[in-house]
Order: sequence, then structure tokens, then C-alpha cells
Amino acid sequence: MDAPVRFAKVRVMTARLSHPVRSDARYNREHILEAAREVFATDGLGAPMREVARRAGVGPATLYRHFPTKEALATEAFAEQMQACEVIVREGLADPDPWRGFCTVIERICALHARDRGFTAAFTSNFPRALDFAGSRERSLKAVAKLARKAKRTGRLREDFVVDDLVLVLMANGGIRATTPEGRAAASRRFAAIVIRGFAAH
Repeated sequence: MDAPVRFAKVRVMTARLSHPVRSDARYNREHILEAAREVFATDGLGAPMREVARRAGVGPATLYRHFPTKEALATEAFAEQMQACEVIVREGLADPDPWRGFCTVIERICALHARDRGFTAAFTSNFPRALDFAGSRERSLKAVAKLARKAKRTGRLREDFVVDDLVLVLMANGGIRATTPEGRAAASRRFAAIVIRGFAAH
């Protein structure tokens, strides 16, 4: 058999073997992320990695091969929520009425965090080794600070509001407990309304 023909057959066989491996790895990664979102949503970031592996139906070695640390796993699992936060704040900034935009941001961010305890824990911590997550968090908080300055100029927002107040609100909102997701969402809406009244200038 000619060498070019032999090498061609080797390449075909290698491609056939590697494709299922790549598919299995992608399948495992997606299941791990889905399981992580479920586990962190109910148990928070304190949930052990082995519980994520168990829920995903993979071994610990497979989990750590894809995500060496819990920070790496949480960062990717919550990527969509972080993007949603940035969108919420950008839309609040775009509102021609800064106070209305500010109130909308409070309501929508509280609702987003109420759905996932793990995301709240990740957002309110510094996640020092998760640079992408920390960068997105800082962008969101800086945008809130800009929106707050605009809302203060309208005379509707308290002059003593600082961005750390929002972090405190999210931590408190993350402490809401309810027997159903619907009940937690309703309690979060009520809490957001109380917070907004507290932030309003008198």
C-alpha cells in the first residue's frame, strides 16, 4: 500500500474516533453546567462539588477535568446571569427618566437574583481569581453608580445613596426563603418595592 493512501486511512480513522470523544466531552460539560446551576440555585455556593458531579451523572475526575475549581465552574454557570445584569443596567441608563430607570434596575435585578441563591453569593463576593466575572460585576456596579448620580440630580434619589447599598440589598434579597419559586419571586417584588421607598428622597 502506498504511503499517502496509508496515511489518509489513518487520518480518517482518527477523525472517526475523535469525533465521539469530543461529543461526549461537550455533553458532559453541558450536563455539569446544568447541574451546577440547579445545585447552586437551591443550596448556594456552599454546595460541595461532589453534589454537582452526582447531579450531572459524572465522576469527580470528569468534573475537575472540565472545571478545576468551584470558582471556574460558577463563573461559567452564571455567565448568562452576569450578561443579563449588564443589560438591565444599560437599559436603566437609557431611560430618559433616571429615577424610573433606577427603580426599574432595582426591581429587575432583585427578581434576577431571587431566582438563584448561588448567583447572589457569587455577585456579592469579589471572586478574586475569576477575572471575567469580577470585571463584569465591576462594570455593572459602575453603571449603577452613574445612573444613581443622574437620579440624584432629579431630586428623587436620596443624596446619601452609595453603590454598596445595592450590594447590601442583594445580600438581603438573597436571604429570602419561600417554599416555591413563585413565592420567592413574589416576596422579592415586595422587598424591592420597600427598598425603593427607602431610597426615595423626602
